[in-house]
This record gives sequence, structure tokens and C-alpha cells, in this order.
Amino acid sequence: MPRSDFVKDLIMGDADVSPEEYEKRMDAAVRYIVAVQEQAGIDVVTDGEWRRKSYIGVIAELAHGFELSRAADGRPMTVVTERLAPKTPGFIAREVTFVKSITSKQIKATLPSPALLGERMWDAVKSAKAYPNRDDFVRDCVPVLRREAELLKEAGADIIQIDDPHLCLFVDADVRSQYDDPDRAADFAADMINQLVDGITGVKFAEHLCRRAGARVRGDAGHQGCFDPIIGQLNRLNVQHITMEFTAPGSGDFEVLKQLREDFEIGLGCVDVMPGKIDDPETIAARVRKAAAVIDPKRITMNPDCGFAPGSGAVVPIDEAYQKLRNEAEAARMLREEFGG
Repeated sequence: MPRSDFVKDLIMGDADVSPEEYEKRMDAAVRYIVAVQEQAGIDVVTDGEWRRKSYIGVIAELAHGFELSRAADGRPMTVVTERLAPKTPGFIAREVTFVKSITSKQIKATLPSPALLGERMWDAVKSAKAYPNRDDFVRDCVPVLRREAELLKEAGADIIQIDDPHLCLFVDADVRSQYDDPDRAADFAADMINQLVDGITGVKFAEHLCRRAGARVRGDAGHQGCFDPIIGQLNRLNVQHITMEFTAPGSGDFEVLKQLREDFEIGLGCVDVMPGKIDDPETIAARVRKAAAVIDPKRITMNPDCGFAPGSGAVVPIDEAYQKLRNEAEAARMLREEFGG
């Protein structure tokens, strides 16, 4: 969820407050953003990821070995420079513990995928001493994330979502051309996810395939291509839910859903997250109807394409995100009536 300037100042350390006062103010902020989601009428809430400096940089809260800095635009940058070492786990799990204390809604928590961390946090120069090979760094991220997933389950998360714009890169022909063996690279990304979730039961795991909607929010270049090139990898994932972005240009059509395992629940990206673009309920519902003509509507859940403001540098009004969620909830009400609940 978009952060207010108050929250940005708090998490970036611009407010000179004690740890106790920090927690008091952040708790108040999270209470507010959970209430925003409840008021909008959606069924599954998060804490908006408001406690995190970055949705992937959160790994630095879970393990030692990272160098933290800021990009020219103020966004936090995290690079691995030392071998990973254990750090007190539970930073993300505490998000769930607090949200569970203030809502009766289902709760989702998110983890970055291991291969995404390799893509974003490994540097050929700065990381070379600790990890000459990027894949070795990715492998070392798995037990760190796995331990946090175990704690998320214990804290009461209903859904653990693995955010994975990295695997979705391999839908793009231009990206694939940069790899000697793109399928092997995509297989490796899928294998790391399976190692992360292996043996953890009693919680729903979701794979979020982001087509760089976050990049579109920030005005950066995105990636295009239908999902067909990674269907093989998706069908090998030991998760129960696949969230797929479909409002972005070049996403392909819903026929691709027929190629996915029938036991997958499909989180349909049906709400555009671009700033200033607010889909009305009928537009959202129309997208879902097209998917429901291809697969059993009972398998479909409704999602925004991506987060409304990925990265601390994004500037998106909270009220705009609230309206989009209200429209999503209204579209869900309409569709449940049409499809018999």
C-alpha cells in the first residue's frame, strides 16, 4: 500500500524518536492502513508492508552480510558483500502477529523469491569476495527465507506470498536472449522456491508473477510477453496459488490458464495499479468473466496486478488505492451473485 510522508519519514530514520516511540507510531500507522483495507471491503489484508524499507531489502533484517545505501532517487539499495550469517529471525512474522491482533480478516504476508534476491542484490564487483557465483548467494538465501516462512505460519498467516518478478522475466524474448540457457535459469528459480516451501504445511503458499507493474508505477521500463514460456516451471512449483498479472499490455490472453495444473488457485490480476488509472467495478468484473470462461470460476480469486506503490520512492495517493480496492470488492460482489456465490 502507498506510504504517507509520515510513514516514509519514520522508516527512513528522518524522525528522531526512541525505539519505543517508533513502534508506537508505526503501530498506529499500520492500524490505519489495515482499517483502510477493511473499509474497502476486501477479504484478505496485509500490513501494507509499511514496516519495511524495501520489499526485497527486508532480507537484510533477517541475515547479516549486506551493505545498505541509497540510490540517487532516495530508494534504499541493498547489496550482499559478506557471506550470509544468521540474524534474529521474525521481522516479517511480527508483521503478522500485530495484524492478527487487530483484525478478524484473513492475513497475507509476503517474502521475496530467492532468485529475485540474486538478481537485485548480487553485484559482480561488490559481491565477488563473498559470492563469486550469483547462484551460490541465491542458495544461501533459501534457509533464511524458509525459517521466516515457518515463523509466519506459527504467527497465524493464512497466505504466504512469494513475490517473484524474476521468474516472470523469462516471458520476455529480449531477456531470454541474454541467457545462454534461459530455461535452465528459470528451472533454477523454480527449484529454489520449492526448496523454500518444502515440507511446510498448514498454510497456503502463493507465487506472485509480477510483470514489472512496479516498474510501470515508477515510470521505469517494463517487460512484455505471454506466460507460455514459463508454464513448465509454474506447473512444477509446490505452491497452491498462482497470482498472474493480466492488465499490463502484452500479457497475452486467458487461454494460457488452461495450461496450468487444475489444482492451482488462480489469483487473477484484474485491477490496474498504474497511478491515475482507476478501473470501475464493471471493467474489473469483465476481465474476470473472460477468465471464468476458460477455467472454473471457483478457482479464481481477484487481485490487483501488483502492489500499488512498490518501492519507497513511489508517489501514489492512498485514497486512489482505497478506491481501487473498493471497486475490486464491488466487482467481487457482482460476480458472486452471477456465479452463485
